Amino acid sequence: MDRFGVHTNFTGTAKVVHAFDLSGLTEPKHLEVLRNLFTDPTRMRPGITAASITEQAAALFGQLADGLRGRGVPAPQAAHFLMKLMFCLFAEDIDLLPGRVVSKILDAGKKEAKRLAPMLEQLFAAMATGGMFGADDILYFNGGLFADSTTHELKPDEIALLSRVAGFDWSQVEPSIFGTLFERTLDPAKRSQIGAHYTSRDDILTLLNPVMMAPLRREWSAVQAECEALLPKIAAEAKKQAASGKISKKDSKPRREFDRKLIDFAERLSHATVLDPACGSGNFLYVALHLLLDLDKEVIGYAARHGLPLFPHVRPTQLHGLEINPYARELAQVVIWIGYIQWMRDNGFAPPSNPVLEPIESIEHKDAILDLSNPNAPLEPEWPAAEFIVGNPPFLGDKKMRLELGDEYVEALRKLYASRLPGQSDLCCYWIEKARALVESQRVKRVGLLGTQGIRGGANREVLHRLKNSGDIFFAVSDRDWILDGATVHISMIGFDDGSDQCRVLDGISVPTINPNLTAAADTTTAKALAMNRGLSFIGASMHGPFEVDQQTATDYLISPNVHGKPNSDLVRSWANALTITKRESDLWIIDVPPDVSVDQAAYYEKPFEYLRANVLPVREQNRRPMRRKNWWILGDPQKAMRAAIANLPRFIITPRVSKHRVFVWSNPTQLATDAIVAFASADDYVLGILHSRAHQVWALAQGTQLREKESGFRYTPSTCFETFPFPEPTAGQREAIAAAAKELDELRQRWLNPPEWTREEVLEFPGSTDGPWGRYITHADLNGLGQVRYPRLVPKDEECAKELKKRTLTNLYNQRPT
Repeated sequence: MDRFGVHTNFTGTAKVVHAFDLSGLTEPKHLEVLRNLFTDPTRMRPGITAASITEQAAALFGQLADGLRGRGVPAPQAAHFLMKLMFCLFAEDIDLLPGRVVSKILDAGKKEAKRLAPMLEQLFAAMATGGMFGADDILYFNGGLFADSTTHELKPDEIALLSRVAGFDWSQVEPSIFGTLFERTLDPAKRSQIGAHYTSRDDILTLLNPVMMAPLRREWSAVQAECEALLPKIAAEAKKQAASGKISKKDSKPRREFDRKLIDFAERLSHATVLDPACGSGNFLYVALHLLLDLDKEVIGYAARHGLPLFPHVRPTQLHGLEINPYARELAQVVIWIGYIQWMRDNGFAPPSNPVLEPIESIEHKDAILDLSNPNAPLEPEWPAAEFIVGNPPFLGDKKMRLELGDEYVEALRKLYASRLPGQSDLCCYWIEKARALVESQRVKRVGLLGTQGIRGGANREVLHRLKNSGDIFFAVSDRDWILDGATVHISMIGFDDGSDQCRVLDGISVPTINPNLTAAADTTTAKALAMNRGLSFIGASMHGPFEVDQQTATDYLISPNVHGKPNSDLVRSWANALTITKRESDLWIIDVPPDVSVDQAAYYEKPFEYLRANVLPVREQNRRPMRRKNWWILGDPQKAMRAAIANLPRFIITPRVSKHRVFVWSNPTQLATDAIVAFASADDYVLGILHSRAHQVWALAQGTQLREKESGFRYTPSTCFETFPFPEPTAGQREAIAAAAKELDELRQRWLNPPEWTREEVLEFPGSTDGPWGRYITHADLNGLGQVRYPRLVPKDEECAKELKKRTLTNLYNQRPT
């Protein structure tokens, strides 16, 4: 041995080769390589990672894309041209293109910029069909990528930039993030995400291993066990032949059976198909391909150790994808082929040839959930059959869907799926439902998809109920950080099948069952609404227009007269949102025209009506709902039932719909509860005590909808959290004790929130009607029901007290409570 070669292969890093001959041992750096190899291999870990190479290359390509688009090259053409360049740089660095041909072209272009585009066009044409480029013989690449040899001229500074990009080791790019990063640089709509975080390979493995690889590895273990059982028989036959002195050229029956089992399993892997119905730039599909190839290699290695030569059977054409973004769809094909060729080279196998690339026609450019080819007759798109479905559907909540997708699209989508999904379902639910239907029809075996945090509650949970009814959930992660469009969000993961898999794993723990709300405890999702609880809890009124006014405007309106003699306080009142409860936001005023007041009657309230006509009417004229356009002067959803339920109560209970801490406080009917609040039509301290009890808190958490991480709280929904809650049946003494405890809790909270030492009482005075919202504060009314409102409220004694009171919020109070 007169030459040494040490190849690093640390996970996630660029590979480095240390090569030297015997004479090189006189150099300390070469001795250090051998010393580290045998004593401390970790010291040889390269400082630059495959991810950092990919990030830097993507950033520089982004500058090239900006330049091309800036000169008027259409974005799709610029993207396609740059994708061809990317692949050429990769092909050169793994020796699929000979003699540094791309680098030589760039060197020539640096000397004379006009020469670059024609030379690249000739190279692309040669790669499309195979043939000569100058003195170099170019392989037949094909694959659709080079079917179009069009190029675009680059400026000298861009050629210099491209030469810099070419200097990276493109053989070391990381395909699992390659697509995401380059999609951001090539797609103008995603340029703002450059530099943001991305979904890592490890994140994707969290879903793919249990959904796809777990059953395949179980099969492989079974095949190995069967083969191991045959080995003694093979040895016995061989010994028997040796003893007889008759060596048969024909393999023994055990040996043929042994070989057949391995060949069959290798063939089985070559037929394992994977569909990502929202494949983006192919990161899930690439990782799936890599996992299949790794298992294929294990089979090849096992077979080789027992004298059976096999070669990789898994191919990129086993992958299927659906993607509506044309940039991402084309990039997905490039990513998959780069990943495949890279794997073949790294594992000692010859890359494919003649052609090097094959078109992956199974990655389709189409909408996965709605076919609007004929807008008058929307259809549900067909998905290709596959053994596994995996992926990350788009995350859009009920409200944002209209902003992002448009009213027409959302209406058509909801109408098409109306018999299967509630209209308020998040967008990801439609992907889960379609996958569920494919499992039910036995066209798909196993599915692993990501969902929003909201998938576990409210209308979204219906799709998981359907899933449980037609199959079962075998794997789930209830809450996990994830990267979405460069930002960290919290998601859930769901793996399901037809019920065949009897193993259940929730949040990494083996459990007997996984409920539709992704818990393993008692299934509270089957709880029904109780008659005694109905008509007591309400989501507050929603505005759907700028009905709120500031305090100065409200004060002016309250004291302004009207020609019909009625006061503006019939319409002008205070209102509460979630921050009123948790952050002591105050001085909120609203123009609230009672739902039964006509536009002509409302017009008599001169100043408030003029405000509504100037500010609310233009907004309401654009509202998609006819009733809101027609009744533009009235709140969008005035909640008549809530108003009637609390009208005669001296006080009622409110809680934020979404809150870190589940707190319940008293409000008075003068204050309008809006849709960020849940209102309870009860003035009873006992009810406040039950709502604040540990039993109800746990129940509400289980029945509510978690939106982000657990620490940020959950959404309280009256229909699931309150109407299903079984109130206890206490004795009179127990009831009194609970009421007394609730009263004391409220008094202590109020004493902490508004210390008498820091506050004083202020009385607002203005005209009012006994039948208006301020009627309870009128002491002396005339025969027409009109009088002076005297509304007492607490205000800070001075500026110093005001500063201190801002710190006294229920959020801060509950943050400090003992654990």
